[in-house]
Order: sequence, then structure tokens, then C-alpha cells
Amino acid sequence: MEKITNVVNKSTLPPPHGGRLVSRLHEEEPEAYAHLPAVELSERSYADLELIATGVYSPLEGFMGQADYHSVLEHLRLANGLPWGIPITLGVDAETARGLRRARLVYRGETVGLLEVEEQYRADKEIEAQRVYRTLDRAHPGVAALLASGEVYLAGPVWLFRLSRGEFPEHHYTPAETRALFAQRGWKTVVAFQTRNPIHRAHEYLHKVALELVDGLFLNPLVGQTKSDDVPAAVRMQAYQVLLERYYPKERVLLGVYPAAMRYAGPREAILHAISRKNYGCTHFIVGRDHAGVGSYYGPYEAQEIFDQFSPEEIGIEILRFEHTFHCQSCGTIVSRRTCPHGPEHHLVLSGTRVRELLRAGKALPPEFTRPEVAEVLRKAYRPKGGGEWKS
Repeated sequence: MEKITNVVNKSTLPPPHGGRLVSRLHEEEPEAYAHLPAVELSERSYADLELIATGVYSPLEGFMGQADYHSVLEHLRLANGLPWGIPITLGVDAETARGLRRARLVYRGETVGLLEVEEQYRADKEIEAQRVYRTLDRAHPGVAALLASGEVYLAGPVWLFRLSRGEFPEHHYTPAETRALFAQRGWKTVVAFQTRNPIHRAHEYLHKVALELVDGLFLNPLVGQTKSDDVPAAVRMQAYQVLLERYYPKERVLLGVYPAAMRYAGPREAILHAISRKNYGCTHFIVGRDHAGVGSYYGPYEAQEIFDQFSPEEIGIEILRFEHTFHCQSCGTIVSRRTCPHGPEHHLVLSGTRVRELLRAGKALPPEFTRPEVAEVLRKAYRPKGGGEWKS
């Protein structure tokens, strides 16, 4: 992890969402709470607990109550009017919820935190699925996770007893730490890039266009729970590192993981991703084609258009909207529809499915699509099992 030093200069970075960076970290001995009833956390709920506790989800101090829940579903805002995209809730079964006032939060057999239960309410999962994911289709991974969670939502402030830096401790920063690093580097403007995939040449193009406008790039890949056929986080991190080593100015890029679970909620998740990066201290956020999408549930640019519902002042981070980019054989470079006069027969566009097919066949990915160093990382890491999934 990059060393953080004290910086005396006043930061010019944006204030956290709601004006205050939340911290719900509290060093405690878990044994002191052994007498309390336990609530088991899923991988997604544990990720939410960490993101609340470290301030990534500021101004939330705990799992959402009913007023915030309905306001987010209906108005894309918390009950106090702040923009917000997705309810952050903790679902349990009715038996677990009965009479619960205080609970220890348990993840993989370990007590990791505390929940003060201020409210219990019934989830309206059909409405939630329709509002958040635009579908009731269980084939949608976000809908499947929602319907599998408990029917009673517990709400109230939380504490996290210990911050686990996870699988990538040298790249696992809290918002307080990234803000200090940005100030230490003298960055007054910082663009964030969200990804759950290895970076290809079109992504690199977006980064470098953005770096012409701002001081620094915060490459912030999501490393929490994803679909089984997404590239594993360890493989992606290796690919990012070889790419940054060879093709990016080291003094202008920070690689830091985003320990969230992927919800695949498209436009609404773009709002959550933008607010999270604002809390990390970023001034700009790249939103490209089909941000946080899956299948064909959302239009290709709906994740950009949804920000039109907010004023720039209230969202508090500048959204950089990019068209779909690709390599044009005739132009000989990365282009978009705005810059290329040639038809689709001139364009190299590879889907994730096609990339996996090439790797399974032992074939090289075209250098116009991705850097050779990244292609080699993917080739070595790819070990297909049933259904073409990745082995981590």
C-alpha cells in the first residue's frame, strides 16, 4: 500500500455526499458480544457493511430504514432529498427478526460487527425488482439475489469491528486514505473509472482522454461478488498491474479496489458508483456504454441519461459521458461513432463471449483489442470448467 503522509495544504477535493465522511469503524473484541443473537451476512451484505463503515456509502450510517427505502425506489433520493440509486438493506427471515433489538453481525463464522436494530419492515420485492432492475426475471443476477434474501429488512446504525483489507491489501484504501493520497500527490481533479472486466484498448483510450483534462486517474475496479462467468478479480488485478506498469504515467494513476458486490442494476447502479467515487474524493467519473449492465435489460446509454434527473450541484461529481469506442481498421485507431466515418464492417468489436471463445481455443486476442501483456495474463489464467466459467 502506498505510504500516506500528513498533508498541510487545504484539500480542494469535493466534500463527501451529505457533507460528512462517515466512519463506523470501532475496534472491539467480538467476544464481548457473544451473548447477542447473531445475524448471518451474505457476501453482498458484508460488502455493504464495510462500505457503510468506511464512508464509501456516506451519508449512510447503517442499513436503510423504510422511509429511505421507499424514497429511493420512487424518487431516486434518500428521504432527506439527497440523490441515491439503490436501497442498501439487510434482509433476514421472519424468525430471525422476531423481537430483535441488537445483533452481532457474523460473516463466515466470525463476528465482524454490530447492528442496532431501530426498525423492521417488510420488503416489497416485486416493486423493488421492477424499480431497481426493470424486471422480475430470475435470470437477472440482481433479481435472483434480491429474491433469495430474507423478507424482513432490519434497519439501524452499524459498527464494523475490524477492517479486513481482503485479497488485495496493498490496493485496499478507505475514502479517508484516498483523499489523503490525492492531496499528497497534489491532485486537485481526479477521474474515477469503474470496471469489473480486464481493461482493453477502448478503456485505455477513455482513461487517457480523461487524463488530458484532470490531474489523476483513480482506477477503481470492483472486486466483490460478480457473476460466475466474469473474470476473477485476481486475474483482473494482475492484468491491471501489467498494463499500468508499461503504458500509464505512474505518478498520475492510483490503483485501488472497490470492495462492493456487483448488482448489475445499470442506470441506478451508475448513481451509486458515482456517489461512492465522490466519497473517495474524485471530482469526475467516467460513464460509458451500458455501465453496470447485463444482458439487454437496459438501453446502452441509460446509465448516462439518468444523471439528467439531478443538478450538477446535488450530484456533486462531474459525469464524463463517452460513446461506445472500438478499433477501426481503416482509421487505424480507437474511435467512436462521433469520430469515425466508416461502417461496422471496418470495426473490431469483441463481445465477452467471443473473448472467452478465443481464449478457450488457445488463440491470441488481437492487439487492436487489448495489449499483448494483458492478453498473455488472460491466456495463462484461463482454465475452463463446465460451462466455460473461470477458475480463480
